[in-house]
Amino acid sequence: MKRRQVIKRLEAVARAKGIEIRVYELSRHTGFSVGPIRSTLARHSEIDDVTARKFFAQFESALGKGWWRK
Repeated sequence: MKRRQVIKRLEAVARAKGIEIRVYELSRHTGFSVGPIRSTLARHSEIDDVTARKFFAQFESALGKGWWRK
């Protein structure tokens, strides 16, 4: 999955649910803050599907269980 697709999906769902999302650049990663949850994503153009699923799963408590499958 392309990195930009991962970011767009996360932003779209968070905004649709009315949850504040913050994106910030770190030295080698991009940081994301969705509600109270924070995580990072490496700056590769292609993100492995397993990595993308694990990244999405980190935000389940804020966005709902299995939110990325919908």
